[in-house]
Amino acid sequence: MAVWRLKRFVAINTCIFFANVFPVTVSATAVSAWNGHTTPGSTTPTTFTPFYVPPGAKAYDSSSPLIHYTGKWEAVYSSGYYHKSIQSTSQKGATISFTFKGTGIEWFGTCDRKHGIAYVSIDGHKPRIVDAYHDDDIPLKQQRIFWDFDLAYGTHTIKITNSAHRKGSSKSTLCDIDAFVVTRGAGVRDQDQSLTQSSLQVSAFLASQNLESTVSPQWTLTQKGTTGVHAMQLAIISSSHALIVDKVEHNPLTVSGHPAWGALYNLHTHAIKPLNMQSNSFCAGGTFLRNGTLINVGGNPIVAGRTSSADFGDLDGLQAIRIFSPCDSDSVDNCDMYENHSRIRMASPRWYNTVVRLNDGSAMIIGGSKRGGWMNNATTNNPTIEYYPPKNIHGSNGLPIHLDFLVRTLNSNLFPIAFSLPDGKIFMAANRDAIIYDWKRNEERKLPQIPNGVRVTYPMTGTALLLPLSPINQYQPEVIICGGSNILDNKASYAISSQDPASSQCSRLVLTDKGIDDGWKVESMLQARIMPDAVLLPTGDVLIVNGAGTGISGYGNVLHQVGSSNADHPVLTPVLYNPLAVQGSRFSSAGLPASSIPRLYHSVATLTPAGDVMIAGSNPNLDRSEVKYGTEYRVEWLSPPYMQMKRPEIYGKVARIDFGEEVQVQVTIPPAKQGNEKVALMDLGYVTHANHANTRLVYLECSRVDDVLKVVGPPDGGVYPPGPGWIYYVVNGVPSVGVKVIIGDGKSPPVDKGAWENLLENSAVDQYERSKGAKGADVSE
Repeated sequence: MAVWRLKRFVAINTCIFFANVFPVTVSATAVSAWNGHTTPGSTTPTTFTPFYVPPGAKAYDSSSPLIHYTGKWEAVYSSGYYHKSIQSTSQKGATISFTFKGTGIEWFGTCDRKHGIAYVSIDGHKPRIVDAYHDDDIPLKQQRIFWDFDLAYGTHTIKITNSAHRKGSSKSTLCDIDAFVVTRGAGVRDQDQSLTQSSLQVSAFLASQNLESTVSPQWTLTQKGTTGVHAMQLAIISSSHALIVDKVEHNPLTVSGHPAWGALYNLHTHAIKPLNMQSNSFCAGGTFLRNGTLINVGGNPIVAGRTSSADFGDLDGLQAIRIFSPCDSDSVDNCDMYENHSRIRMASPRWYNTVVRLNDGSAMIIGGSKRGGWMNNATTNNPTIEYYPPKNIHGSNGLPIHLDFLVRTLNSNLFPIAFSLPDGKIFMAANRDAIIYDWKRNEERKLPQIPNGVRVTYPMTGTALLLPLSPINQYQPEVIICGGSNILDNKASYAISSQDPASSQCSRLVLTDKGIDDGWKVESMLQARIMPDAVLLPTGDVLIVNGAGTGISGYGNVLHQVGSSNADHPVLTPVLYNPLAVQGSRFSSAGLPASSIPRLYHSVATLTPAGDVMIAGSNPNLDRSEVKYGTEYRVEWLSPPYMQMKRPEIYGKVARIDFGEEVQVQVTIPPAKQGNEKVALMDLGYVTHANHANTRLVYLECSRVDDVLKVVGPPDGGVYPPGPGWIYYVVNGVPSVGVKVIIGDGKSPPVDKGAWENLLENSAVDQYERSKGAKGADVSE
């Protein structure tokens, strides 16, 4: 099993790949599943190999005079190579050296049984071992053998030496050079932008924000690790690993001979393991189920072994339900994503859908678009909900159920905000509107409109949370929605600018009869943000990170794009929000360190079991890019002050807590820390596009005698939908490390076999493409 262990964000590809099977038929005349921005050449399918030259990077063929060879090398010719040739050697000690200017370097070559170990060094540092062996006689061409994206901007030299051997073989092995790709990096980006009006606006904008000091001995911000695939979607799956999901694009991490678009990230060692994703998970949603299984839902299509950035072809991600079984071991060798579209799929295509876990532990899949694009409209809108597993409810028998709310909220209604409430109903917000949906009765209750014309869902993306639930007030639900935009959602893209201001508004609504009558309570963040991420901490505070001060979500759509980004003026300083403080004093950036990494469209952030916040992603681009606001793989860790303090600890394992069940756990409390004690039960959620639908904090009833802590499970699945969670023991505002538990009986959610079979009988794999193509148009590829 290939695992990339990253030091200085270097990846060494061992060329050990995994089998992946795709269907091979395509619809010759089908309407494109993509309705959005394209670039020249992006609609022409090409072989999907790791080799790719992103905007802002430069490729050097093996015959470049800048590459210097020593020893015996010979040219080998094939149409499968970059510029149809490579340089190859079997001589032990043969070397190449290449001097370049930039921040990153990638070496591309061939992997098969004839290739073996080489030694790679950068700027004379200790060589690293690279193995190009692949257990197959059929060569894999244009493979990324080595990459390093964390070099200081400047001049560097890479040296490669052939060892001419591999383990278990006495035969001389090959080493070859197809091409190098140089990431020119931030130095060039800054030079290119230094005199532009955009940069002048950035300086003026930041100066106007009157930020507080970012120097602090308490909060810390550390950059460490790289995700290998861009982090469009993020979920914590265990105490040691996070799941990262992207769209199909030319990521540096490789699986099955092509770029990966899913990975498992080790929270302790920062190692990454590629996943065998089959369908395109572009802008999918997700949630955990009652038994701890994770589902990843929706996306866009791809084609077997071939891809283009705009229309990925035939294996339909639009209806996909991808299954990730519980994977709690520190070893993830046997953990992977499972797909079986003939038996497991949605009834209708969905892109930009929201998925929320219900009080019975099943999933509700909400809204989305029938094909890829930007702003939703009546033609592409999917104004329905469906369930996984499928339910026979309201006569649907497993098929979608119309929701008028998703018609009223056009056009800005993708990735609708949704939370499961303590009474089992669902809060939803989209565009400027909000409802409470009783899914058991199929009834909508309209709520007051979000004030001041602020739109809060894609592409006017804000972020939202269900604030902490507590037995002290009978788990009274209250939501907060922050950021977004006042841009009209019927405004043409050519009339929208990346410089249009975002909203600083935060709106709170108590979801009781009295609270609804009182209406939304409005306050303002310290800075306006579009596409922020709100993260609940075990203390009950809310951390707001990421986003931009101007513009709108997406890429390639509006005036004054920066690179391809529809947004500008990244907001680099986090803000802490205390929901219990007096209004007017709830926001503070005091002591919070500013980042140097813009986190714009397709950024994510989540609480980790350790208690710090993992921040990753940003990719407002059609495919991987190295221009300004390019594709970001670096990971940051924002640590609250309690991470440096002596902390309470939970000993032993609490595997499961049923509703209302009392359990006992062993704890320790640091000296002088006794006082206010809480137990926070948290769902860390499935995070994408600023949507944190399943994030949840429930304070549990607890008492302690000496080192024995008694904890009572939540009263029912309304207060905490059955499924996985994390227990943090909080003493005087200092939480322990989180311990994973299953809340409820841990069984699979209810399955209606009749509804499931009816769904399969009344839908088809890739039915969107088939329904739009001419009858009988499928041809073999």
